[in-house]
Amino acid sequence: MYNTHTEVIIVGAGPVGLTLACELRLAGIHVAVLERRAERTTQSRALTIHGRTLEMLGLRGLDQRFTALGKPLSSGHFAGLDSRLDFSSVDSPHPYTLFLPQSSTERLLEERLLEEDVAIVRGALVGQVQQDAHGVMVSGTCEGEPFSLRAQYLIGADGGHSLVRQQADIPFDGVAATCSMLMGDVLLRHPPASPVLALTNAAGSLMMVPLGDGRHRVIVMNAQRPHVAATEAATLEELSQVSTAIAGHDFGLHDPVWLSRFGDETRLARRYRQGRIFLAGDAAHIHMPAGGQGMNVGMQDAMNLGWKLAGVLKGHAPDSLLDSYHAERHPVGQALQHNTLAQTALLTRFDPHTLALRAAVSDMLAQPELNRKMASDLSGFGLRYPAPLASSAGHAGWTGRRAPDWLLRLADGTAVGIHELLHAGKWLHLAIGDAPGAPPFGFDRAWLTALKVRTAAPQMAGLAGILIRPDGYIDAAT
Repeated sequence: MYNTHTEVIIVGAGPVGLTLACELRLAGIHVAVLERRAERTTQSRALTIHGRTLEMLGLRGLDQRFTALGKPLSSGHFAGLDSRLDFSSVDSPHPYTLFLPQSSTERLLEERLLEEDVAIVRGALVGQVQQDAHGVMVSGTCEGEPFSLRAQYLIGADGGHSLVRQQADIPFDGVAATCSMLMGDVLLRHPPASPVLALTNAAGSLMMVPLGDGRHRVIVMNAQRPHVAATEAATLEELSQVSTAIAGHDFGLHDPVWLSRFGDETRLARRYRQGRIFLAGDAAHIHMPAGGQGMNVGMQDAMNLGWKLAGVLKGHAPDSLLDSYHAERHPVGQALQHNTLAQTALLTRFDPHTLALRAAVSDMLAQPELNRKMASDLSGFGLRYPAPLASSAGHAGWTGRRAPDWLLRLADGTAVGIHELLHAGKWLHLAIGDAPGAPPFGFDRAWLTALKVRTAAPQMAGLAGILIRPDGYIDAAT
């Protein structure tokens, strides 16, 4: 396993670790992906890819691999309320969520890595992590044999119980679990009339989502037993009894392929960076899985860190650029924590006061402006970074906004969308009309693609130029 050319070690081959590996390999970085599981899991905790994550994949030309397999849904939910969140008005190629099992997401990302001659090292149990001024050392066992591997940087994408986080001595602040839910992937003899069923009443909460091939995911919380220990075995009988009590009739649950419990423990790493060690995804933040946000925020963590780490390793930027990973993504983790805690309060309390509050919040979400704001926040489309990284010039009102896939006509007459121009993972400067093509740029210009634009999108009216980061966020506009 030892490879003197390894530059980055990634511990964890879930969607977050795989996304990060793909981004690093795009820049030619040598990565080692270590995964304790001997085989890719067939179970799928996450079922949703949000539109902004699909946009992110589209920035690298990968989005169609996912949309070809998934089912687009123009709406989502907040705390299972009756008023659905509407994503359809977002200026994006993907104004929806994509229903796609996590197992498929992992398979597609792994296939992309294999195209770049990167194989996941499975059965690798990491036991110790050390770092010094020049690099990191990871040791453990792989299929029973000891190994050690050295690299310049290490990323822990190894889940909520992250050994990397523990070994780096990074506090994991938050609140312990106060409740638990029961989940099962089952067949139904009497499926509900609507494709997605969400009920909350004095008996508890119930959600049913079709998985395909006649199978449904059923998630329940029993108002009479709101906090069941994770060690208590999940059974089909309990799942059936609770869902029947909430809905008032029997759905005929049978043939489970997966039964599990999960709780609302909510924690956030105090630091996303400790020297040469970084955290991403569940290693950095855990929460009640409400609104399908966890995997998506984690994959967006990976994109944010990936292009920055690649730029530093290639010598295009100083190491200090890596500090912006914590500065930009830790507030996103805080917002995720607050969002899911709020949903948990609405989802897991069944007294008359909370049921009345649910009705009131649902009525508020029926207002288009508030619905758009909540949908934008939950999907990631509304994220805006506060400070420029490569330029201090320009209109502050544009800094940190995501760049939609606006259509341009270049100086040579080529019509192209902005996102296609970011496929190489470099910075992009667009000089519009007769504007000069040499923007202020704080990093190596070998990391910059500069193009002249003959005709810009109407939304860019009044701009002479625009500088866009590799992750599709606007750094500056003039």
